[in-house]
Amino acid sequence: MRIQLPNGWKPRPYQLKAWSYLENGGKRACLIWSRRIGKDDVALNWAAVAAHERVAEYWHMLPEAAQARKAIWDAVNPHTGRRRIDQAFPLELREKTREDEMMIRLKNGSLWRVVGSDNYQSLLGSTPAGVVFSEWALANPQSWAFLRPILTENKGWVIFITTPRGDNHAAGTLKLAKADPNWFWQIITAQDSGVFSREDLERELREYQSEYGLEEGKALFEQEYCCSFSEPMIGSYYGPYLTRMAQEGRIVQNIPIDRGALVHTAWDLGRSDSTAIWFIQRVGLQTRLIDYHEASGIGLTEYAAILDDRRAKYRWVYGKHYFPHDMAQHEWGNKLSRVDTAKQLGYQPIIVDQHHDMDGVNAVRRLLDTAYIDETRCERGLNALRNFRRQWDEKRKVFHDKYLHDWASHGAKALETYAMGFRDPKVKPDKPPVAPALPSFAAMPHNRGTAWMGRR
Repeated sequence: MRIQLPNGWKPRPYQLKAWSYLENGGKRACLIWSRRIGKDDVALNWAAVAAHERVAEYWHMLPEAAQARKAIWDAVNPHTGRRRIDQAFPLELREKTREDEMMIRLKNGSLWRVVGSDNYQSLLGSTPAGVVFSEWALANPQSWAFLRPILTENKGWVIFITTPRGDNHAAGTLKLAKADPNWFWQIITAQDSGVFSREDLERELREYQSEYGLEEGKALFEQEYCCSFSEPMIGSYYGPYLTRMAQEGRIVQNIPIDRGALVHTAWDLGRSDSTAIWFIQRVGLQTRLIDYHEASGIGLTEYAAILDDRRAKYRWVYGKHYFPHDMAQHEWGNKLSRVDTAKQLGYQPIIVDQHHDMDGVNAVRRLLDTAYIDETRCERGLNALRNFRRQWDEKRKVFHDKYLHDWASHGAKALETYAMGFRDPKVKPDKPPVAPALPSFAAMPHNRGTAWMGRR
């Protein structure tokens, strides 16, 4: 190794290949490693080395800041009895430690932080030279979209470490790594590492099934220890439905936009967090999710401009706009309600009544049974649906009735708004309808639409 830190740590044999890639100047690594074989230890110690080779800022990021404190900042290594951060960043290397901010300043001037992907925007202005995305399959994928240009510009490095959670954005990262020779990727299962005996793994499987049930316990074991992407995320509301959609060829790239059909929008509104918008067409009795947008920190006027841009780009015509019940609240920094603001902008929102969470979930499930999703334009929305899941009560070892409110819930709740608000026309066909095949683009758009979102 180029730098020997006074921490007494060395890579294990199965970790050497990844460590050598980083030591030789590698900038992009995707490590799909089994549970309990040292993913975070490798990343922590590499950050310690990198911080002494180049004075800069470095982040270790988990899905949530609270989780980051528990899993990294306060965590004790059961093999050594020392805090993980004290092993990787010994006190003799530090100038200052801020417990409240989970930040260490090293004597050479480098800064190392533990952060959450749920609040990465709070660190605006920082320019990290190295970032570790721990538990990447559960993290907000927008955090990487935000940080990628920063790391590219300052020639920084990034390490994604995770076990699978279904066919979500982590699977996409692995696919990218496999296709790009500049990336390093590696899958190490529990069997590959040699850390666990056969008896250990059999016991783990039994305990998982005891806690989560036979099917979900086995699925979680396959993900955590066998690095399987084939099982949907545990507790996912829509995982099995999306798997079936993929098998039936209903998650496709670049669904043709039918310019003879109106485009409806469905919203989930945020104040301090994200606002999500689905763009949806009904062609006959077929539902097509053709586009998706998500942003935060802006008001309805700016979202109106976004819808205008979409209309100009794709030459489509808007139909109805479905909003959740909290549309009646006041607009950001405005004495007017959101409904009043919308009316001043020249359109009439449809307010969907408040409903029980499971009613909304079941409505989306019925929609997904026959819908098509554009996996290119709706990539973030599709990942939100894959990651939308029930809360897990760690003490009682059961799932809550309530959903987990995180980055994925915005896109899922927006589609729920449409599923609960849209009503099929009262049609009594002589024979069961047949969903039309996906058509090519129509030659010319018609001029249906309403108010400012109509065709000009």
